[in-house]
Amino acid sequence: TALLGAHTGTSSPPPPPYRRWSLHAPPLPDAPASPPPRSPSRCRKFYYITLLRDPVSRYLSEWRHVQRGATWKTSLHMCDGRTPTPEELPPCYEGTDWSGCTLQEFMDCPYNLASNRQVRMLADLSLVGCYNLSFIPEGKRAQLLLDSAKKNLRGMAFFGLTEFQRKTQYLFERTFNLKFIRPFMQYNSTRAGGVEVGDDTIRRIEELNDLDVQLYDYARDLFQQRYQYRRQLERRQQRLRSREERLLHRAKEAPPRGDAEEPGRVPTEDYMSHIIEKW
Repeated sequence: TALLGAHTGTSSPPPPPYRRWSLHAPPLPDAPASPPPRSPSRCRKFYYITLLRDPVSRYLSEWRHVQRGATWKTSLHMCDGRTPTPEELPPCYEGTDWSGCTLQEFMDCPYNLASNRQVRMLADLSLVGCYNLSFIPEGKRAQLLLDSAKKNLRGMAFFGLTEFQRKTQYLFERTFNLKFIRPFMQYNSTRAGGVEVGDDTIRRIEELNDLDVQLYDYARDLFQQRYQYRRQLERRQQRLRSREERLLHRAKEAPPRGDAEEPGRVPTEDYMSHIIEKW
């Protein structure tokens, strides 16, 4: 749904953290309650994929989404088999939602999960005591989360960047040997793009999302490496195919070899003179 939502303009709540995905693989929709044992060759194989976005644009987009009345009340924030306590994750607002909140109010809440959301969704939160901020020092917690997010991102079969739609489509199609029915479009005029903020506000958002900024810089570099590798591999394969086609074409144009016997070797003059002298 995250991949489809990104290209249809629909808004959806953030997915559960990566650790919940890896621990609880979803069953097939039509799977029976007690499915028969599967042979090793028929076991399903899951691939984790994600799309990352520029942290400032993503943060502003979530603010606009929350400003219109969106909430994550249905998100349980499960970690190590339990949900966070109200003390570990206090709400940022009172009432049913946070509609109408200003950007300043959105930034001022220290428990706002919009900050560094991409790192938190990719990292293994159990490494830092889940949502218990007193489990380890803040600096060590931040570094563990960032390192974990980078590791899980590297291990994903595919990830894309919202700011590079065509390259994202190229990598997805080559990774999974699938073809989209239409090319991805690069829409730069998003909800976040329509928000006019000053330089000081942008710097404040970058500070609040410092881990996401570092992750995005790392992801952008890794993304370009994967893209360049795929392009080089494709060009190499194309050269090999072209060479094989040329060899096949030459083989078809070569004259066929006849089955007639080759003419015998003509005796040399010295040899003939020797035979005549013998006689």
